[in-house]
Amino acid sequence: MELTVYNINGNKAERSVELNDKVFGIEPNDHVIYLDVKQYLANQRQGTHSSLEKSTISGSTRKLKKQKGTGGARAGSIKSPLFKGGARVFGPHPRDYSFKLNKKVKRLARISALTYKAKEENIIILENFIFEEPKTKNYLQILNNFDLVEKKTILVVSELNKNVYLSTRNLKNVKIIKASNLNTYDILNAKKLLIIEDSVKDFDQLID
Repeated sequence: MELTVYNINGNKAERSVELNDKVFGIEPNDHVIYLDVKQYLANQRQGTHSSLEKSTISGSTRKLKKQKGTGGARAGSIKSPLFKGGARVFGPHPRDYSFKLNKKVKRLARISALTYKAKEENIIILENFIFEEPKTKNYLQILNNFDLVEKKTILVVSELNKNVYLSTRNLKNVKIIKASNLNTYDILNAKKLLIIEDSVKDFDQLID
C-alpha cells in the first residue's frame, strides 16, 4: 500500500511511502482483536474491591426471634443480608483479572487493527519534524491543519522527542508513542494514526 507524505502544514509533499502489506494489508482477524482488547482492559482493573460477609461484619450473633410460630419469615442474627446494615451475599473480593495471551495472538491482533486503519483511510504519513521549544499551540496547529483537533489521534514516532512530547502532554485526545510500543486497544481507540515518515520502517518489527 502506498500513501502520500504530508508536511505539518497539511500540504502534500512530492513523495510517498510504501507500507508493508504484511502489516497493513492482511486479512483481519476479529476474534484475536477481541481477545487482545479484552486482556488489555482486564489488565487495567485494580481488583481491589472488597465487601463484608456474615463472617467479617461486626454485630451480634444473637438469634432475633424464635424459628417458628411468629407468622413471619425465620430470621437469624442482625448480620443477615436480609436486614439493613447486614452483610452482603457473595460479594466481590480482591482478585487478579489478568490472563495470559500468546505473543503470536497479540501480534496478529495488532496488525489486524492496523489493517483496519489502513482500509478505512485513517492513516496520515507526516514528514519528520521537531519543535525548537515545547509549545502546545504548535502541535494544536498541526492538528488544526488536518481538522483533527476534536478527534482522538496517536502520533507514532521512531524516537521520542522531548519538545514534541511536552507539546502534546496536556492534550486529552492526543497520545504520542513509539511504533514498537503500539497496542491493539490504542490503535482502535484512535480516530487517526499520524505516522512520522522515519517510523514507517519500524512497523516491520511487528511481524518479526
